[in-house]
Amino acid sequence: MEKLVYESPSIQKMNAGLMNKFGTRTDYEPVKQIDGVSVHSMMAQYGSPLFVLSERTMRNNYQNAVRAFTTRYPKVHFAWSYKTNYLNAVCRIFHQEGSWAEVVSGFEYRKALGNGVPGNKIIFNGPEKTNEELEMASNNGSLIHIDHFDELYQLIEMSDKLKQKPRVAIRVNMDTGVYPMWDRFGFNFENGQAWSALNKIVASGKMDLTGLHCHIGTFMLSANAYATAAKKLGDLAWKCKTQLNTAIQYIDLGGGFPSTNTLRGSFLPGTDAVPSVDEFAEAITKELLLLGFPPAELPLLVLESGRVLVDDAGYLLSTVLANKRLSDGRRATILDAGVNVLFTSFWYDHKITPAQDFTQHTEDMALYGPLCMNIDVVRQSVNLPLLNRGDRVVIHKVGAYNMTQWMQFIQMRPNVILIDEQGQTHLIREAEKLEYVEQLEKVPHHLQQINI
Repeated sequence: MEKLVYESPSIQKMNAGLMNKFGTRTDYEPVKQIDGVSVHSMMAQYGSPLFVLSERTMRNNYQNAVRAFTTRYPKVHFAWSYKTNYLNAVCRIFHQEGSWAEVVSGFEYRKALGNGVPGNKIIFNGPEKTNEELEMASNNGSLIHIDHFDELYQLIEMSDKLKQKPRVAIRVNMDTGVYPMWDRFGFNFENGQAWSALNKIVASGKMDLTGLHCHIGTFMLSANAYATAAKKLGDLAWKCKTQLNTAIQYIDLGGGFPSTNTLRGSFLPGTDAVPSVDEFAEAITKELLLLGFPPAELPLLVLESGRVLVDDAGYLLSTVLANKRLSDGRRATILDAGVNVLFTSFWYDHKITPAQDFTQHTEDMALYGPLCMNIDVVRQSVNLPLLNRGDRVVIHKVGAYNMTQWMQFIQMRPNVILIDEQGQTHLIREAEKLEYVEQLEKVPHHLQQINI
């Protein structure tokens, strides 16, 4: 029998990750491709950092949301929320799927027209609408959602000069059991403001009252809150029919459905804490069907969803710049993508995964961006395999709001690409250059020359 070679015993420190309700996390998988396209090849072609959007995911999300509602209620239409992501390629994907446009400014309204959306399929929300914008929207037959009494009087005053009666709705705020209550926008339900506004619209004879609208909050985690909103708007619609002799054509429950991102400070991950679209659909449509309207007179249900349709279709690819130790001994990793392009890092604990193979060793670390600002924190604390300079990471679920709230602060904004359903990549927004950033600047004559 052959004698075994002696090996001295050793103790190896194991890092199993942070504890949570479900135990410890010990497994990691690199994300080397998105929709079959290599992460490293995309970064080699388009640079780093790089936004990547999946057309397949967007279409699947939209079709799933439409299925969830249309199988439960006979009259449903979605209106794509431009403020969530108004890159034209993104908007046109949802418009190809049949979505209308929902906008909150003249800027977004003109983008919708430029994307080929007919005027009568644009919902114009928001507290600021100029006379010029109201005239344009009215003459295009758009749905104007009145936000306050001053806007109502503004429309009445200019109505005689318009080519046709404005098609209007009012935005209503209300107590749905979720606090703090969103009462900044619209007319309050409980104190009678909403009913007063509806009476003024009908009595004026200057406008065509067509709908009722609410937007009760953002990243809402309560399906019951939407059921309450549907009932209260339904009650107003019934009063309009019976007391004002005016049929409400649609009830718009706005947006606010959450994605599966994990909110900062949340005990559970987003995939476990967030209700499904089907749960929201069940709560809303059940309440609408109990309003008492005959089937032929049921109001159209309009939904202005954005985040839930596009968030998990977006990825931000980034490169590790450096590692260091903080004063308390924690590891800090610096990426080339910061909060100037990842605004949602202030709200979410984004999922981060390496884009290449790695060792089994992990460590709790802070992830920072490249900006010379202390607030540039991508993740305050995350347990990851050890990352080295030049390694690539994938930041998940970044499709909502980052490409509308980003800014060229210290660093300029990067390329954005779309992966189509055939796995081909398309550049849909070019990375900024200094000439682009400076093209609107003007230097007075007396500042043309400097003397250093």
